[in-house]
Amino acid sequence: MTDHSHGTTTPAPGVPGHDHGPADHRHQHHHDHTTVDWEALAAHLEGEAEFQTSMLDQATAWLRDLLTEPSGPGRDAVRRVLDVGSGPGVTSCLLARAFPQAEVVAVDPTEALLERAWDRAARLGLGDRFRTHVGELPDGLGGLGDADLIWSSKALHHVGDQAAAVAALAGRLRPGGLLVASEGGLSSRMLPRDFGFGRPGFEARLEAVREDWFARMRAALPGARGVVEDWPALLTGAGLVSPRSRSFLLDVPAPLDAAQRRHITRQLDRATEVFAEFLDEDDRATLARLLDPDDPLGATRRPDLFWLSAQTFHTARAA
Repeated sequence: MTDHSHGTTTPAPGVPGHDHGPADHRHQHHHDHTTVDWEALAAHLEGEAEFQTSMLDQATAWLRDLLTEPSGPGRDAVRRVLDVGSGPGVTSCLLARAFPQAEVVAVDPTEALLERAWDRAARLGLGDRFRTHVGELPDGLGGLGDADLIWSSKALHHVGDQAAAVAALAGRLRPGGLLVASEGGLSSRMLPRDFGFGRPGFEARLEAVREDWFARMRAALPGARGVVEDWPALLTGAGLVSPRSRSFLLDVPAPLDAAQRRHITRQLDRATEVFAEFLDEDDRATLARLLDPDDPLGATRRPDLFWLSAQTFHTARAA
């Protein structure tokens, strides 16, 4: 993520409804790839969220049900939604569709991603109730205001002090409002354990490398603090009540269509970029073969390719 210490409310030139903060695009490439260039990943992030739309729709339907509980404001009373760590705004636009009475604010430290979010909202006819805000957790949310629903998906783990980030978000909830943190779940699987070449168990070994990368990424964050990642406890520790957790499956069975195969190819490309140097020679060769478009057993041609993953959503309510 880029470093923006404060968001402001000055409209950005040429972008209606854009809360514009100071930009500091200090993207770097370290040898261990733990510094993430979010702007360069824009298309990847957009494609990933589009691929997950069916699962995200399940999650937003669950939230609408929670908001109708007696202690909640009611789904029609949700007038303002914040998507914190919005990236290119795919989920922000899904939230705008799920809560048609609400103003939706996409919040992210990377201005190029917010430009894409605004463009998407405009294409979908949502521009009259869509805003963007440049800001970084936990200290860059000045001027953002409060909300009935705050959504943050896979963003809190990029903040050194996750408890402080949760507290910063909880402090912006209106009475009865919900904070939703999408963190954790089950890693994806896309291939049989033995898929015809390489050593069986390739995806399990790739997952182990990914976990090591994640630990290094967390340790390198400014102000990194170790914390037990008990998200319900983090939410209640920030003064929220009635914690709930629920996981939703993204189950895309074989055979996949061309767009779904492109998504998986992008995932494998990303794995090559970030993790290949930490794999042994045999697994690097397996990864290269999976990405070979001319190989009949590669990801673009094999009939048994699938996608199965789970994402967990943790929520709690302002008293």
